[in-house]
Amino acid sequence: MVGAIASVQFGASLAATLFERLGPGGTTSLRLASAAIVLLVVWRPRVRGRGRDELLLAIVFGLDLAAMNLCFYEAVARIPLGIAVAVEFVGPLAVAVMGSRRRLDALWVALAVIGILALTRGGAHALNGTGVLLAALAGGLWGCYILLNARLGRAFEGSTGLALALGVAALVALPVGVASAGVRLLEPESLALGSAVGILSSAIPYSFELEALRRIAAPVFGVLMSLEPAMAALAGFVVLGQTLGVRALAGIALVIAASVGASRAAAEAPLAL
Repeated sequence: MVGAIASVQFGASLAATLFERLGPGGTTSLRLASAAIVLLVVWRPRVRGRGRDELLLAIVFGLDLAAMNLCFYEAVARIPLGIAVAVEFVGPLAVAVMGSRRRLDALWVALAVIGILALTRGGAHALNGTGVLLAALAGGLWGCYILLNARLGRAFEGSTGLALALGVAALVALPVGVASAGVRLLEPESLALGSAVGILSSAIPYSFELEALRRIAAPVFGVLMSLEPAMAALAGFVVLGQTLGVRALAGIALVIAASVGASRAAAEAPLAL
């Protein structure tokens, strides 16, 4: 989980450097296409012989991936990365709250919420409203991603289902990418950076998360995702030069505390059903 979170957030900060050249749509298209190519080559999933329900699950998951990534990059183009991730976290947090049956889990969720509020407080009044709405929509799709990913891991061996879903997502995002960037998608520098973003933001973290969801319950996964805003703030500082104030550091400490608590509880949690 930690490896997936670090990879996706540093990939997101790298993607932000591509927006001026390709726009959010073009960046999303290159990200999904490069990740799909890598996983399709590595896993070579079979379509023939698969049941209708399995293929439908892969298609739905692919549609969710495409929509989630497009909404998130459109949000990051309008509001700061750390705040976008904090708003987007409403999805995983909802999964954690709905699935929780222990009072102790509520404490970790509460700590995560306080930390997120600390990260987003200050200057939030100047945020672009469309950006906030897009981040919230991406969060809802992120919640669906967690639940669908857990089912995909049970239906397919290895990352074969993920490879198929990313292929679907890449095809769905391609027209948006072409409309946004046109022939700039094929420039060598764009292809190189887009491929790096795809590997960091999709191929590595999605594979790691798929394996994680084979081992822990989806609600626990959702609480562990509270590390995302903190990691986004760190990636923004390292890659984009964004400074961190005392309030942001306090928020990071709270979300890390929530994740540590959730991790300790995860040892006693059942596998996702």
